[in-house]
Amino acid sequence: MITKNRLSPENYLENFSDIHPPFENNEGAILEANRCIMCYDAPCTKMCPTSIDIPKFIKQIATENLKGSARTIFTSNIFGGGCSKVCPVEKLCEGACVYNLLDETPIHIAKLQRYATEPAIANKWKLFERKPSNGRKVAVIGAGPAGLSCAFYLSLEGTHVTVFEKESKGGGLMTYGIAAYKVTPEFCEDEVEYIKSIGGIDIQYNQELGKDFQLEDLQNNFDSVFLGIGVGVARQLGIPEENSIGVQDAISYIYDLRTHDFSEIPVGDKVAVIGLGMTAIDAATQAKRLGAKEVTIVYRRTENEKPCTDVELNIAKLDGCRLEFLAAPKEVLLNDGKVSGLVCSRMTLGEPDASGRRSPIDTGETFTLEVDMIIKAAGQTPFENLVNDNQLHNNYGKISVNGDLSTNLKGVFAGGDCINGGKEVVNAVQDGKEAAQSILEYILN
Repeated sequence: MITKNRLSPENYLENFSDIHPPFENNEGAILEANRCIMCYDAPCTKMCPTSIDIPKFIKQIATENLKGSARTIFTSNIFGGGCSKVCPVEKLCEGACVYNLLDETPIHIAKLQRYATEPAIANKWKLFERKPSNGRKVAVIGAGPAGLSCAFYLSLEGTHVTVFEKESKGGGLMTYGIAAYKVTPEFCEDEVEYIKSIGGIDIQYNQELGKDFQLEDLQNNFDSVFLGIGVGVARQLGIPEENSIGVQDAISYIYDLRTHDFSEIPVGDKVAVIGLGMTAIDAATQAKRLGAKEVTIVYRRTENEKPCTDVELNIAKLDGCRLEFLAAPKEVLLNDGKVSGLVCSRMTLGEPDASGRRSPIDTGETFTLEVDMIIKAAGQTPFENLVNDNQLHNNYGKISVNGDLSTNLKGVFAGGDCINGGKEVVNAVQDGKEAAQSILEYILN
């Protein structure tokens, strides 16, 4: 049975509290910072897509120069606060820490980054001085990590930026698409306001490309345009009855979680989640934390091929989620028009596919899960129709760009998920930063 308000307010608060708590005191942060051996040509910095000078900001924490530490982080990554909460650091900076080679715990880089950036955002530290106006104006479509990163680094150099955002709040994926126990909507709002505080950035909300304005109009009225429209169309499974009552895509489900009180979000007794990426893990763990009695994650390959990290998978396991590997959804079963079960095919692995992972092959054997709710998290597809309508060269909806992130349209640049199909927040931030540099060269030369 799918129902809401399954738990007490205290249970919701506990279940969705910060999964990565900050340092309890200054002493703990300084002790951790002093563990860092300040590697020359540091591997952690090399593994950070935004190339934050990690040894430098940690040294600044160790010497109690917190404002200097925050400035070092934001110089490379203006979303350094949010990234400290949501980055899969186990496969990036912390995964590259030399302590891993010594079988010791790596430096808690994300926790230290959070220690420096949270007070900067909360107290609105003015760490940068915007240059005088250069007389140029740029339009940015999308107030997510790519768009706002581009806007910030453009504005820093004196460019006026107008951001067009289809939602009522900025932050993009950070605000609407990540598990609530990782980062709160309130923090995301504070982060957006902190980025805007540099000046010269005007965000126009509830403005959707192709509906409320046209790309051609922006090309005529601005010196350049940056596209940071992300991805967001849920991939269909292509199985019978997948659009029935009780079947929902993970993107919409997490969006509802981010925009409503937890008690208002309905969840089934027995839930199946299709997929094993980060979004699937977020959907599964949150369904369990909303009060689902059983959550089963269905994945067509084995654990060795999973797209999520070990850390993410362990969260799901600790929350009591079951895993069905080598299983693919075949048919949704209904009772009086509502979900009553999910028929799955047993799979085996064949030769590697184009991505290098071994392809799942149907064995012909099936089994049935008794469920009353199904959440589809089998990936997202780009806004192919929107991209084609605007005559942008693309690869199945992913906007094609040159090395400087320019598109085939004169003066139009793009970055983030709309060009890569969906990577990490930190990758989108870097694209925005690089695009800002390319745009400056374009409009000032």
